[in-house]
Amino acid sequence: MSGLTIRKAIKRYGDVQVIHGIDLDIADGEFCVFVGPSGCGKSTLLRMVAGLEETTEGVMYIGERDVTHMDPAERGVAMVFQTYALYPHMTVKENMGFGLKMNGHPKNVIDEKVAEATRILKLEEYLARKPAALSGGQRQRVSIGRAIVRGPEVFLFDEPLSNLDAELRVEMRVEIARLHKEIGATMIYVTHDQVEAMTLADKIVVLRAGRIEQVGAPLELYRNPDNKFVAGFIGSPAMNFLDAVAEGGKVNCPALQSTLDVPMNVPADGTKVTLGLRPEHLSVDPNGSTHTVDITEALGGVSYAYLVSDTGERIVVEERGDIRSGEGDRVGLNFDTATSMLFDGETEMRIR
Repeated sequence: MSGLTIRKAIKRYGDVQVIHGIDLDIADGEFCVFVGPSGCGKSTLLRMVAGLEETTEGVMYIGERDVTHMDPAERGVAMVFQTYALYPHMTVKENMGFGLKMNGHPKNVIDEKVAEATRILKLEEYLARKPAALSGGQRQRVSIGRAIVRGPEVFLFDEPLSNLDAELRVEMRVEIARLHKEIGATMIYVTHDQVEAMTLADKIVVLRAGRIEQVGAPLELYRNPDNKFVAGFIGSPAMNFLDAVAEGGKVNCPALQSTLDVPMNVPADGTKVTLGLRPEHLSVDPNGSTHTVDITEALGGVSYAYLVSDTGERIVVEERGDIRSGEGDRVGLNFDTATSMLFDGETEMRIR
């Protein structure tokens, strides 16, 4: 297996530049997730690694090999798409071994590799079936098995779970995590779902408009985001952002009807800032009256109360326990300022 090195990678379509000088290192055996909103360039970057998109400028190495301008078949990668791309007239076994057969591998070698992939993915009972007789999750496992059989240096996953229902997505997420643990291969996974990113990744790459916003371990990005975009994208429900202004070394937040003494380097008086508070760091004060409960979502062990401040700003609060807010209640908010984050009102960079 091998890691991946990307240096100053640029992608242009004519005069339009969509990837802007990406620098990235993915270690051998690491599970790296590209995450970001639609149109951020994550699938384009993955396809550049695969060789399905030409790299306009910059270089890419897999291990010690410069693969920048190599054909996809020469790169030592295998790709799993969101569409299963299985041959409908072939059985599961034939689908999984087809690539090796086309490359002239002996039948005994193909059978051995298919048997190993089948064991890993627990597909033994489906080998004689054709794709039409499989569920969506089973088809995706066959697609992954076809990639395993090739024995690539790097596995590439392009939103492989997006066509599955919610229950199957959770099941396949666990399958992919177990697969990585068992075979220890370098894997790069593209998703717009930050929950998938948080649960699968050793390293997350947050992308926006063809640029890397931040790279780090899931909890590092969650606890220590560099800017407002990363803070809002990582975490579900998203972080609450409230307009505020610096005032006498403190932060005046109209939505909270209070001036807060926060543990950050507060900028000069009058500077517009954004106060960030995660839903789980807030609690409802039933004796307060600064906010109105608009909607509540009861999810069993946890509920989310959607509050509206007198300034019109919306705040989401996580609630646990038996006593929870009701729609229309007038409440206040409690929180520890040590859990808050502060962002520059113009640049959106973190103020520490």
